[in-house]
Amino acid sequence: VQLQASGGGLVQAGGSLRLSCAASGSIFSINEMDWYRQAPGKQRELVGVITRSGITNYAHSVKGRFTISRDNAKNTTYLQMNSLKPEDTAVYYCSAEIQSDSGGYYARHWGQGTQVTVSS
Repeated sequence: VQLQASGGGLVQAGGSLRLSCAASGSIFSINEMDWYRQAPGKQRELVGVITRSGITNYAHSVKGRFTISRDNAKNTTYLQMNSLKPEDTAVYYCSAEIQSDSGGYYARHWGQGTQVTVSS
């Protein structure tokens, strides 16, 4: 199983970016899909989560600006980031709980990270 994140880049403050994260490989079911970020010199922090049914929850710092969605048919989650601030600069990681076969357990997998840089 692999998670491939994409969509990062350089954007000016106030701008928008949309990240994607696609899961591939032996996948029977995906439960929760999450987005994390890690800024230089800081610990990795949870940005938000989305359940299989589409219920979302966000960190206070991004609530109202970021939106997580998913396409279960494509095994993909998206992070729409609006009104970006310089403090949003970080490497963004996706993570998901994936069941590889029927009756198996859900294992957590991580993507490789994509850099988001917001200039002031």
